[in-house]
Amino acid sequence: MHPSYYRYHIFFCTNKRSGGGSCCQQYQAEEMRDYLKKRTKQLDIIGPGKVRVNIAGCMDRCKQGPVLVIYPEAIWYTWKTKADIDEILNTHLLGQQIVTRLQIL
Repeated sequence: MHPSYYRYHIFFCTNKRSGGGSCCQQYQAEEMRDYLKKRTKQLDIIGPGKVRVNIAGCMDRCKQGPVLVIYPEAIWYTWKTKADIDEILNTHLLGQQIVTRLQIL
């Protein structure tokens, strides 16, 4: 098994700011997290040694949002559509390559 409990542990910022400030939830972050979780279940790549998809509170990168981060590599991504989430799934989680066009440095 990989040294980390999960091969990939993905955290979606789902923070919603009061007062209308910029936040990831404005981009349906929780819905996108649910979508990725559903896709990983369909592909049977969830569980120890595989993938875990979680919700996180504010990760303080609001101006670059919406954001998610994949550990253990600490690769940060932004996304806009389900197609972007599918690209992260197929390229990073399955293909073990960084999606540079969506990566936040």
